[in-house]
Amino acid sequence: MLQVEQLSKTFGDFKALDNLSLTIEDGKILGLIGQNGAGKTTTFRLILDFLAKDSGKILWNGQPLTEKDYSIIGYLPEERGLYPKVSIEEQLLFFAALRGKKKAEIVPKIDEWMEKFQVKGKKTDKVKSLSKGNQQKVQLIATLIHEPKLVILDEPFSGLDPVNAELLKDGIIELKGKGSCVIFSSHNMDNVEKICDNLIMLRNGQTVLDGKVHEIRESFGRTKLYLDSSLTAAELDEFAGVEKIVQKEDGTFDLTLSDPEIGKDIFAKATENGYIPMFNQQPPTLEEIFKWKAGDQHE
Repeated sequence: MLQVEQLSKTFGDFKALDNLSLTIEDGKILGLIGQNGAGKTTTFRLILDFLAKDSGKILWNGQPLTEKDYSIIGYLPEERGLYPKVSIEEQLLFFAALRGKKKAEIVPKIDEWMEKFQVKGKKTDKVKSLSKGNQQKVQLIATLIHEPKLVILDEPFSGLDPVNAELLKDGIIELKGKGSCVIFSSHNMDNVEKICDNLIMLRNGQTVLDGKVHEIRESFGRTKLYLDSSLTAAELDEFAGVEKIVQKEDGTFDLTLSDPEIGKDIFAKATENGYIPMFNQQPPTLEEIFKWKAGDQHE
């Protein structure tokens, strides 16, 4: 279990991180979100001891991280970096050796991980011969192949197409199933919503959201309504509290409500004649909440 308690960091007069606290239990995934410069990468570098903290505590299983503990961490930095003239196999063995793993432990796993991430190429190929996407997958393998107990991923989905992003999600979920703690940053709210148990949003180094993903969404109220019925835009506009109406190409409506209770009135009207194809009332998406919080609304 990773615990961060009231962690702060300044650079001159700039407060990069202000009293951040978080806990990641074994087998859980935490998403760290926020605009560029919010403090996400600073948080990772403080946990990894790349930067000296001003104040606060960083604990692994209740104790300060030791040099030995860093061998059980898998870290993917936002700035990717591989040795282009080295083969895939040599590269993976090198990074694993830095974490105290022996060649005999890693060699049998290389083919398995290359197949898992569908790397196009042979393990004897030099990294420079691979496409950019395959190079990125090799770096991900280097981060995960030693099956770390704590996984820190800084924008891991950046540059990945949907197929490869799905492969990465599967890899993260597999490590979670083996009891690893995972923390990652992302600007893709869909990925955060799908695989995170908890999330924290930072703005200017301060925590503005903290909790389980579904609980955070529900706290904003079920003000989004997706409707397929015989009601027209004009009829929907007559309901007090319908703030926004978007009619899609297929004739369905996306509505924004000022009060979730209005949904009951719309449902009663829409179903006067019985069955309707769709009535789906939901809280705002995580992406919408992110934009509100980033713009200092709802506070």
